[in-house]
Amino acid sequence: MKGRTVLFADDREIQIAQLAGRIGQLALANRVRVAVAESLTAGRIAQALGAAQESATWFAGGVVAYQRETQYRLLGVSRGPVISAECSEQMARGVLDTVGADVSVSVTGVGGPGPEEGERSGTVFISVSSHCGVRTVRNQFPGSQSEVLGLTTVHALRHLKNLLLES
Repeated sequence: MKGRTVLFADDREIQIAQLAGRIGQLALANRVRVAVAESLTAGRIAQALGAAQESATWFAGGVVAYQRETQYRLLGVSRGPVISAECSEQMARGVLDTVGADVSVSVTGVGGPGPEEGERSGTVFISVSSHCGVRTVRNQFPGSQSEVLGLTTVHALRHLKNLLLES
């Protein structure tokens, strides 16, 4: 059983690298700068994008706002619950201005093991934003904290890739 878990984790890392590479290709082709705002994932999305080819050309950077006060101060999030669609949207819009990017992705949620702010473990909000608007998806991911973080990273990158495909 442990061999399967390791293989699954390796497969997820390959998937993350492939998504980040494709995002880089699309960002270069569309001449856009990409930014991230992360709470739950604590920099995993930025790490994946920064490792992609030519990332210095298209990856503007991001904000890891793990604490509420950081979300409020750096990203313009309204005081109140941070595990919500509203917070995720404000993070996505806020990082566009903070970093000076054209498109962004943000994530906030509950990794576990227990609930927070009345939301179950695995509840994740992912937003993608451009200067044309913001779109948010609520997810309920199963599994351990590690699995929730991995799924959040994959899904956030997929949403970002899809936004770039629409450009």
